[in-house]
Amino acid sequence: MKQKTNELLNIIEKLKKNDIPKDEFYGYLKNIDSFYENPELEYQLLLSNGLPLEIIDEKVRLKTKTTSIQDQKFCIVDIETNGSKVQNGQIIELAAIKIKNGQIIDSYESLVYAKEIPEFIQEVTNITPYMLKSAPTLKDVLFEFKIFLEDCVFVAHDIKFDYNFISNSLELYNYGKLENRKLCTIDLAKRTIKSDKYGLVTLKELLNIDIATHHRAYSDALSTKLIFDKCLKNLPAHVVTVEDLIGFSKS
Repeated sequence: MKQKTNELLNIIEKLKKNDIPKDEFYGYLKNIDSFYENPELEYQLLLSNGLPLEIIDEKVRLKTKTTSIQDQKFCIVDIETNGSKVQNGQIIELAAIKIKNGQIIDSYESLVYAKEIPEFIQEVTNITPYMLKSAPTLKDVLFEFKIFLEDCVFVAHDIKFDYNFISNSLELYNYGKLENRKLCTIDLAKRTIKSDKYGLVTLKELLNIDIATHHRAYSDALSTKLIFDKCLKNLPAHVVTVEDLIGFSKS
């Protein structure tokens, strides 16, 4: 699996530079440890897992390479969990806010059924087992979320945790890992906002974001959206496309 991930990253790096002829791209897919032997089916799998590809004039294109930031749909995501990894916990709340050109165009939020929540998690989130008694199952929430996410750019404050936890959870139910392009607002804020610290609470105070609730998925996603808005206002002029933005956030 790690080898396939590295090979796919290499292909994406090629696509970030130039479109790839379709036959050449399918040849690359044949050389990775694919789920399907047929590269066309593997291509469709990548699409279903959120990789923003399209075929134009018999060439495969990474859509985020040419899509402007204003025209891109971003999905701001936050989760609450009852453990630090999928091996010892699960998602107990998931929220996502879909935006385009700074405007909220859709949203998704749900509590998730779980039998147990450690006391300290209950204290931090104010989510109790009683609140989850009639909540939908994780399997159902993940299915709905993946449809909602589409091939949007996945945005989160501390991307490694939210993205990887959700991706690993999807794999547990054979829904496929996430392949969406992703962006961390901590990284982006460090390059666009002057602050001593870049935690969510610190940036909320610095930017006068008046959302009192903390450690609940929707309120934290909304706070992240407002931080993201501020970051975009402070971008240098040369950051125009979505891949420009992702690259700049990591620079």
